[in-house]
Amino acid sequence: MYTWVQPGHPSEFANPRRFGLEVFYCQPGLKGAHEKGGVEGEVGRFRRNHLVPVPETPTLAELNARIDEWDAADNQRRIGARPRTVGEYFAVEQPLLKPLPDEPFETGRWSSPRVDRYGQVSVRTNRYSVPVRLIGQQVRVLLHASEVVIYDGRTEVARHERLVAKRGVRLELGHYLEALLRKPGALPGATALDQARAAGRFTPVHDAWGEAVRKAHGDAEGTRTLIEVLLLHQHTTHEHVVAGIAAALQVGALTAHAVALEARKAADADHPPAHSSGRTIQSPHR
Repeated sequence: MYTWVQPGHPSEFANPRRFGLEVFYCQPGLKGAHEKGGVEGEVGRFRRNHLVPVPETPTLAELNARIDEWDAADNQRRIGARPRTVGEYFAVEQPLLKPLPDEPFETGRWSSPRVDRYGQVSVRTNRYSVPVRLIGQQVRVLLHASEVVIYDGRTEVARHERLVAKRGVRLELGHYLEALLRKPGALPGATALDQARAAGRFTPVHDAWGEAVRKAHGDAEGTRTLIEVLLLHQHTTHEHVVAGIAAALQVGALTAHAVALEARKAADADHPPAHSSGRTIQSPHR
């Protein structure tokens, strides 16, 4: 029986058997040269076939998804003249493998930074945004190879793609919207807005609707109304909000309520509610 320790604590790795791992040394020199040659060879074959030249993708997540697809397709490959495919051989071998441990092995590194007055936390040499309501509080950060996950207690409050350069800043526009409602004039020059526009989350449709509503209601009130629309992204999918903005813009409906209504219509069109019968119930007030 092992004693539970804080995830990320060095003693967590003192008992590898808790994760189903058996530690042993490979044989040194020529005696051990064959021990993982097949693994090395397969890694090289996969790299040459799929990663040369290096693929170009907008995000690391998309590259990982493509690698998963190539890996799944490899199940249909036959090695030399062998009668079965890779997938068929694995189907025979799989029942002989040990089951996965009940407790997953956490590969990330934990830290506990404090949120600065800009609503950001420092992780290694980079900064990442969190909701501004957490300014001054201590949060828990789990740093992975490709992403940064931030928790307030046990609740996840932010998830960012990890920056690979030094002294970079990754901001999420949604983290600042509640503060921007009080100071709408800060939105046009906000770095978070520039990053959202560059990432495609703040689209030309957002820009067109924002320009129309500012023209109709003035800069301050129009920008505040645009921020109210951006808040819809917190509980409605991006595609449905954009569809709602486009529909509202087409008919000249320049209120956040109108956009919310059109976004709900777009969501219902994609996922129509299930009905127990085909009857239509008429309102008694008609």
